[in-house]
Amino acid sequence: MEVNGTMLWYYNVCKREVWLMSRAIVPDQHDENVEIGRFIHERTYKRNDKEISFGNVKFDVIFRSKNQITIGETKKTSKYAEASKWQLMYYLNQLKEAGIEAKGILLYPEEKKRTEVNLTDESRECLQKMCLDIERICELKRPPSAEKIRFCRKCAYREYCYS
Repeated sequence: MEVNGTMLWYYNVCKREVWLMSRAIVPDQHDENVEIGRFIHERTYKRNDKEISFGNVKFDVIFRSKNQITIGETKKTSKYAEASKWQLMYYLNQLKEAGIEAKGILLYPEEKKRTEVNLTDESRECLQKMCLDIERICELKRPPSAEKIRFCRKCAYREYCYS
């Protein structure tokens, strides 16, 4: 399975979720948090281009000006800010590898908050290490052990771990 931005997001929340996703095991689609996220994504930033496909990634929204492309990633909450940052940096890195310079912005419409994300040489090195570890996790015969973390309570995969 090819690494993508969603896997980077899961990797920075829970390694077990990476393995589940690599096996096409989808989270509970009727989970309240999944439905809220879907609603926010469908209802926000209507005047901009949405869901732009580029290689194996899809950008939530793209803002264009004369001299700048800005890729936006829309999230329900900033609780997962670190995971969201790495997902967006993955997208920026994909563009950079294709010779396209872009900026990134995390969008939290429910919180009326925006956070700029910049890709650096250091973050590119970290991304490369994360991608290698994601590939390693995906090759495991069994998922990593479930680890109780603060995100488990609202996780759409929680039944896979604790039922």
